[in-house]
Amino acid sequence: MGLNGVTSASSAYETTNADHIKSKDTTKKAAAASRQNIPSAVYEKTTEEGTDTQKATYKQDTATISRLKADAEKRTEQLRNLVEKMLLKQGQAFNESAMYRLLREGKIEVDAETAAQAKADISEDGYWGVNQTSDRLVSFAKALTGGDPDKIDEMMNAVKKGFEQAAKAWGGDLPDICKQTLDATLDKLEEWRKSVKGSDTAAGD
Repeated sequence: MGLNGVTSASSAYETTNADHIKSKDTTKKAAAASRQNIPSAVYEKTTEEGTDTQKATYKQDTATISRLKADAEKRTEQLRNLVEKMLLKQGQAFNESAMYRLLREGKIEVDAETAAQAKADISEDGYWGVNQTSDRLVSFAKALTGGDPDKIDEMMNAVKKGFEQAAKAWGGDLPDICKQTLDATLDKLEEWRKSVKGSDTAAGD
């Protein structure tokens, strides 16, 4: 679907086979770690009219941002190289628009091994599956905002914009898995909002 189209939307916020099994285990653990790695607010002591108060400040998690970007770029490049090799084998010239069109029209011949790998990658728990992809997007949003819940709406809009850009690059309606990923991402961002509100309520009690 062109994940770079989704992750690039973050700029709108900033200025707005055995190896396969091993890889799958690693990415699942990474996703779990990302879900738990919610940036904490830093409370700074301020004085207002002689009263000491604490105000939450949020800082971007640059390490997580860099890691997620590097990982997405690496996996996207691997996918692009794979498609390019298949096109060249079939005597097709490679360029981005042709790649998306041929994929969209199902005109690329795929060998059994590649088909099996692709199926695993977009499975429920695969790297490009709904669960892991939506987890990465939410982790990216949290890292960008430093965990600031007041920025959730901006992150939702950035994610939507990213999927719109991906649809333009694709040249039509995105596959259902992309729509499912968008819905899952927005749902998880909303869950984040609710969890923060719940924490605030408990703290007030």
